[in-house]
Amino acid sequence: MRRFDFGLVLPARPLLTWGDGLVLAAIAAAIWLGAQLALHAPAVVKGPEISLSASALPWYAALSLLRMLAAYALSLAFALSYALSAAHNRRAERVLLPLLDVLQSVPILSFLPVVLLSLTVVLPTGVAVELASIVLIFTSQAWHLAFSMYQSARTVPRELMEAAAVFRFGRWFRFKHVELPFAALGLIWNSIMSWAGGWFFLMAAEMFTVGSRDYRLPGLGSYLQTAAHVGDMHALILGVLTLIGLIVALDQLVWRPLLAWAERFKLETVEGAAPATSWVYDALSHSVLVSRFIEGVWAPLVERLDRRWQDPRAPIRLEGRARRRHWWQRLVWFLFGIGLAYGLLRLLELLTALSASAWIDIGLGLIATFLRVTAALVIALSWTLPLGVAIGTRPRLAAVLQPLAQIAASVPATALFPIVLLAFLHLPGGLDVSAVLLMLLGSQWYLLFNVIAGASAIPRELRDTTELLGLTGLARWRILYLPALFPFTVTGAITAVGGAWNASIVAEYVEFAGTTHATVGIGAVIARATEQGDFPLLAAATLVMVLAVVLANRLFWLRLYRLAEARYRLE
Repeated sequence: MRRFDFGLVLPARPLLTWGDGLVLAAIAAAIWLGAQLALHAPAVVKGPEISLSASALPWYAALSLLRMLAAYALSLAFALSYALSAAHNRRAERVLLPLLDVLQSVPILSFLPVVLLSLTVVLPTGVAVELASIVLIFTSQAWHLAFSMYQSARTVPRELMEAAAVFRFGRWFRFKHVELPFAALGLIWNSIMSWAGGWFFLMAAEMFTVGSRDYRLPGLGSYLQTAAHVGDMHALILGVLTLIGLIVALDQLVWRPLLAWAERFKLETVEGAAPATSWVYDALSHSVLVSRFIEGVWAPLVERLDRRWQDPRAPIRLEGRARRRHWWQRLVWFLFGIGLAYGLLRLLELLTALSASAWIDIGLGLIATFLRVTAALVIALSWTLPLGVAIGTRPRLAAVLQPLAQIAASVPATALFPIVLLAFLHLPGGLDVSAVLLMLLGSQWYLLFNVIAGASAIPRELRDTTELLGLTGLARWRILYLPALFPFTVTGAITAVGGAWNASIVAEYVEFAGTTHATVGIGAVIARATEQGDFPLLAAATLVMVLAVVLANRLFWLRLYRLAEARYRLE
């Protein structure tokens, strides 16, 4: 047998196997589904009308799935290029890492009006709204993928980097054979979280208004939002069940096969426990059609890329060096600086229009939201660490709980919030407690999936060693789990905090059945400013939130990243 880089075992060829039947059935089903959706697609979309009919759900789900796929492709390409640039070039890191902090800290719903209105100036309204929707989903997916790749690139075991240097790997071979395999588990788990985050913000991406301007798109998110707005619980349940069906299908057809494939990249020298399994992966591994595709298309393509991109004369350097800047690079930076200075001047001019009372509201809102974010993070850490370790170290348990975790992470909390709001509204602390709960629902999954990825990457021999030494309970956590999980926990916490700040916009200012419920918080200030089209207040609140999150990242989280890089890397 031969094994290609794609990771599938190519067996001796029988005529056809049941795996081939699965491939052909999937192709036939895709053709049939496309034809059915095309027949049910409305010929004319009259503005923002969203049908709550059950017959519209398949078409809406297909549209949302396509938007999610486009956003994820952009997110993955961005994360790989951005994170590797920051990890390999110390000078670039000083710019890119703070910029990533800013990007992941900007509330998604704050800058979407600017993006949307700008696009409508240069593009047809329909195209502009679609692009804005994809951009919004992209911003809910990209940042934690980039943080995960950056953390992996900075914590690659030293011996692997030295081996790459000995073999004179260039950038392409280093990425292909060292960095990407080492980061595979983290990227896959964070990709699962990316889709969960995309589903979470799908309602906002497809159902957006700016003042008197109404931008809505047909899709599953707009279906759920419309059902929640009018209080149609029957349609809301149908929409949630459709979403759950999509999540389960993606888990079985995409994520479980990828996790089974990624088992080959674990840093283990002994036989471990039963690896993650997937019936789809097993079927594809024994498929003659797939093996022929790999031999005839995939392998030649990879070889062509190897010949084109690998430079054997450019050996790897363990520490990246900044290249000397050319004149055009200096010109680009100069023009960028001029544009940035002009933008800051216009922003200051906009902010001076705010009254003192508006600034006081922003300050009090910032303190209130910070306390809620902290509470959500503490609660999330208390349960994601033990459950993440259990799932990550026990494949059989993972096979059961992973799909459930994906479903729970992917169901938009804003769709369930009316139920939560009705339950807590008349209790002490009503909306404040509900806001913390919704922020928790929007952030805890970043921690859980990163902890699962970290626990899955712990070499089996380390766990066997702790068993031989008789370490149990707190001693095992202190010596093995907490140090091994530290880099992944930091990555998850950073993105979880960013998710909590973002979720504050929908958690602190809620509209249900025609009634608006709001509490003190900077998220409520941003949501109210967006609804009223008050751009000075929107800009000021967004800027204050960004500065607060970036300051926390610079003073606290970056130091933990440096500690993870220096002390808690597998060697």
